[in-house]
Amino acid sequence: MTLSGWLRRLRDSAFALPLAVLAGGLIIAVSEGGYQQARTTLDRLVEMGQARLAVYAVMRRTVDVESSQRGYLLTLRDEYLAPFDSAAAELEQSLLSLRDYYENLGDAQARPVARELAETVALKVSEAKETIRLAREGRIDTAREIVMTNIGRDQMEFIRQRGEQLMALESRRVERSLKRIFGTLLLNRIGVATLTGASVLALILFLRQRQTMEKQRRSQQQALQAERDRLEVQVRRRTNDLTELTRHLQTAREDERQRLARELHDELGALLTAAKLDAARIKPRLAKAAPEALERLDHLTATLNSGIALKRRIIEDLRPSSLSTLGLVAALEIQCREFAERSGLNVEASLAPVRLTPEAELTVFRLVQEAFTNIAKYANARSVDVTLSVDEGAACIEVDDDGRGFDAQAEVPGRHGLRGMRYRVESDGGQFEVEAAPGRGTRVRARIPQQPEAAVGEPAEEGVADATDGPSRG
Repeated sequence: MTLSGWLRRLRDSAFALPLAVLAGGLIIAVSEGGYQQARTTLDRLVEMGQARLAVYAVMRRTVDVESSQRGYLLTLRDEYLAPFDSAAAELEQSLLSLRDYYENLGDAQARPVARELAETVALKVSEAKETIRLAREGRIDTAREIVMTNIGRDQMEFIRQRGEQLMALESRRVERSLKRIFGTLLLNRIGVATLTGASVLALILFLRQRQTMEKQRRSQQQALQAERDRLEVQVRRRTNDLTELTRHLQTAREDERQRLARELHDELGALLTAAKLDAARIKPRLAKAAPEALERLDHLTATLNSGIALKRRIIEDLRPSSLSTLGLVAALEIQCREFAERSGLNVEASLAPVRLTPEAELTVFRLVQEAFTNIAKYANARSVDVTLSVDEGAACIEVDDDGRGFDAQAEVPGRHGLRGMRYRVESDGGQFEVEAAPGRGTRVRARIPQQPEAAVGEPAEEGVADATDGPSRG
């Protein structure tokens, strides 16, 4: 098989991509290996440089010790002692670092040299301290006689020789390390170049294979896009159908509530009114014929009044007549007052007039009603704030309680009240949001666009009026 045939077969094979990946991995491995070796060598070079600096510091500070010693012995001035103390302290640190370095290095040639250097420096410092002590005690002649001997000069010469010997050893080690670095870089360069060529070849084969796959993918993508467009049209159509169905169900629900309210008002109201009138007619007769039955008759009258009050409350819950007759602000005030009486909570209301359609007003009223229901069931709150305001052309309704709250992000099965609020507000073109956290209360907020003054007419249907005699509450 020719080379071109082999390359064509490899291009169409499934091994093109693995080959490219393998070549890339080898490049990374070779590069990483060279980097690690160079880094290790550089770390050693840094240690060698620090060792050279330490040796140089020992030599320099030893000279400083001798200079401070001779200056003090010549002048007996204490300012020469400060450099002496500083140099002696730095000598101790430098010798300690050198000892650790050469002990860990394991160099049989450098270790005894470093040990001799440390011992000689220690003797030199000790000799300087002794002469300074003698001078302080007034025995200056004795101290100067010690200095005039050749002991100090011999020690300094020995220190210089050992320091230069250590620096020469470190220089040779640095030279060897640099050669290793250059060798490593050369090998790394050759390896990377070779593997890069293999990677380029594998990449070319892979790209040519990918062109064929790209053509197939485009045709499949076009088919998928066509199917996706068809499904999106179907989803939009069904979403619109569901939205219309939701609005229809809401309208039907309100109509059914109004029908039940009218029936309760007409039928049950008439029965309770008739029973109350009969009781009122019977009462004068029983006062003469059976005075002992008056107590039972009063109880019957009170029960009828309670029934009438219950009937009124049910009718108001089904279809608020105050909303149709008095307007949204007055209806919300009555709702807040009645909720405060039933629950015993402190309800603060701040209500401003807004311009909404009758359907939007009913949405706001139901939202507050649902919020009150949730507060009474779950919140365990002490106070509630209800706010109705106008903000940038929209009516804003907000119900805020200081109850125990809940996790608004958690998906809780059966939380239909909040979903119902959201769908109802959004069906009127508004926005709905809930802010809640455990232990921090709950805030329900909705924004519904206001209508122009000309577009806001009379309510579409009047509420159910209640002409039944008797108290409004039992």
